[in-house]
Amino acid sequence: MKTPTLHAILTALPLCVLLVPAMPVMADALDKAITLSDTNNSRERDTQQKIDRLSEQTRVMLEEYLTLSRELDSLTVYNDQLQRLVASQDEEKSLIAQQMADIELTQREIVPLMLRMIGQLDSFVTDDMPFLQEERRQRVTLLRRLMDRADVSVAEKYRRVLEAYQIELDYSRTLEAYQEDINDGKQPLTVDVLRVGRLGLYYVTLDGHEAAYWDAARQNWTAMDAAGRLSVTRALRIARQQTAPQLLDLPIAAASRDDAE
Repeated sequence: MKTPTLHAILTALPLCVLLVPAMPVMADALDKAITLSDTNNSRERDTQQKIDRLSEQTRVMLEEYLTLSRELDSLTVYNDQLQRLVASQDEEKSLIAQQMADIELTQREIVPLMLRMIGQLDSFVTDDMPFLQEERRQRVTLLRRLMDRADVSVAEKYRRVLEAYQIELDYSRTLEAYQEDINDGKQPLTVDVLRVGRLGLYYVTLDGHEAAYWDAARQNWTAMDAAGRLSVTRALRIARQQTAPQLLDLPIAAASRDDAE
């Protein structure tokens, strides 16, 4: 290594003398530069933090937007479904209202019809062969009372009227034996009655001494001879299932004058 010469030292000495007064100024400038740099760095950090916060807020808002968008889509679908449901319910209500109006109209029409049917049934029982008269008249009376009851539906009333008609219809195709008090014009008698559908109505007294059949044309009981009495007695046993069915010789009630006309 070379040792600085006196000439070099003397040459540099004036420059050093010139720099010595400027050192404090340079140091102050350096401090300011450092301070400014720190300030800028701090601002940059603050700015970056703000950017980060804004970015996070933006991300959160975007997620909320996407969530709300999906919910809106779901609500739109649900609202469309509700609108279709409401439209369907409105249509159903209109249909029900029309049905109620039809039912009200039907009730106004069917009530007079039932009253006429009961009246016709009453007349039929009165004009028919005199069997089970008390029971059949009581059935008609109950129907008339039923029509005046507000707690019974029109449908139930109609069902009961049809039921009464069905019972009367069944009488036409059944064989029946029972005891009943009758009045043959002389005095009340307790007799064994035989009904063969609506073709014939007969009775035998409990002592078996008398028998008669209902003459529909004359509307009275006509006495039967011994052979007829025996046939009725046998028929009663068949009706009560006390003996096997067999052919019997029984008079058939003639048609009434009203029926003939």
